[in-house]
Amino acid sequence: MAKSSTIKVLEHCNVSPPLNSAPPISLPLTFLDIPWLFFSPSQPLFFYDYPYTTSHFTSTTLPNLKNSLSLTLQHFYPLAGNLTMSHFEPCKPEIIYSQGDSVSLTIAESNGHFNHLSSNCPRDVNEFHSLVPQLDDKLVLIPLLAIQVTVFPKAGICMGLAYQHVVADGRTFNNFMKTWASFCSFGDSFSMKSLPSYDRKVIVDALGLEDIFLKEWLRRKSLKEIVIGSETNVDLSNMVRATFVVGLSDMNRIKSWIIAKCNEENKSLPVHLSAYVLTCAFIWICLVKAQEDVNEKCCGEDPNYFGFIAGGITRLDFPVPASYFGNCVGFGRSMVIRKELMGEDGVVIAARAIGSTVKTLDKAIFGDAKKWISDWKVLFGSELHVMVAGSPKLDLYETDFGWGRAKKIEEISIDCMRAISLTESRDVKGGIEVGLALPKTKMDAFTTFFTQGLRAFP
Repeated sequence: MAKSSTIKVLEHCNVSPPLNSAPPISLPLTFLDIPWLFFSPSQPLFFYDYPYTTSHFTSTTLPNLKNSLSLTLQHFYPLAGNLTMSHFEPCKPEIIYSQGDSVSLTIAESNGHFNHLSSNCPRDVNEFHSLVPQLDDKLVLIPLLAIQVTVFPKAGICMGLAYQHVVADGRTFNNFMKTWASFCSFGDSFSMKSLPSYDRKVIVDALGLEDIFLKEWLRRKSLKEIVIGSETNVDLSNMVRATFVVGLSDMNRIKSWIIAKCNEENKSLPVHLSAYVLTCAFIWICLVKAQEDVNEKCCGEDPNYFGFIAGGITRLDFPVPASYFGNCVGFGRSMVIRKELMGEDGVVIAARAIGSTVKTLDKAIFGDAKKWISDWKVLFGSELHVMVAGSPKLDLYETDFGWGRAKKIEEISIDCMRAISLTESRDVKGGIEVGLALPKTKMDAFTTFFTQGLRAFP
């Protein structure tokens, strides 16, 4: 483990849109937003090389960061607002932005080892938590976004964010980050190609899902069991975080092996052997084998779940602009009996299950939507589940604030979710970065199965 680092807070301030630049707004939650009330905040970290002193940052870079954030919030102003809810009345939450609302911005300095933290090797998860800003958990007004910028003198910068998923999916968050980075790089001369769309009427609830989701949320809220997507009792004392890259050549070899195996056994091919499916299938098998290797309590007849988020804009029966502000994603869950995943054809079976789920979502993204919340409860209640956070389709590494592309991106919320994070690879064209947070012994086992598994594909 790396030596523990210390964080020194240099400044805490609040950043608002320019005065009178953003209108007050009340955004009702759609049926695509409400399910995210069950989840804890997303916590992405962006690491950038920055070979300057802290004083240079505070005098030169920080004023530009603040100004460009303010200009960005002029267009993404709901992020400066709050989620309003009553703890006493059964009413629907909504997003409110009022004049003067702001985003909390913390500036800090760390004496940690920047190159170590931004590497792929196993690192103590606790080294990252001080880089994540805190979102105040208030009773009635819940902030939607907080930001922390941490300087590693003469080494780098970490841009840490925490945001409530109920306000934005990965696409919306990516639009916000790219806009902020562009204003920071080009100043007032930057012209947005399209402004965020706040028209909630484009989301059509033909199946009455809003009432179903809202009733379940109110029920769980009354029982004080709101959050499903996190586990408060996870032991982080011996947990490490590591990143694994599945390259395009690896995917092609996995795909060729699956096709050869199916032909050899005279079986039909999995329906959807995309880069995403191939990567997820292989990682799923490695995780299952790692569980067995460290003697976690498992039964061969146990159902194993693999849950993931599916982009909705291209799958909907109604048009939604790419600039739509809010959530527009669906949920998929694949299930395979454990002993089948452990067998010789485990990767084939995993790819078949995940690919079939993707194709089902392609045909009818809301086909099983009435069961989304109950599916989550089963998935997150199982020690055998895997959940995917993030998407390799967002090009997050292209978020350039004027210091070049990000050196590393991490999603900290996976520490307590038994989740994996997926991002496009920074350095391997067509590759996918897989982020994991596991107990050290389990990470060692996973690393072995990952390395040996890739070598086994001809």
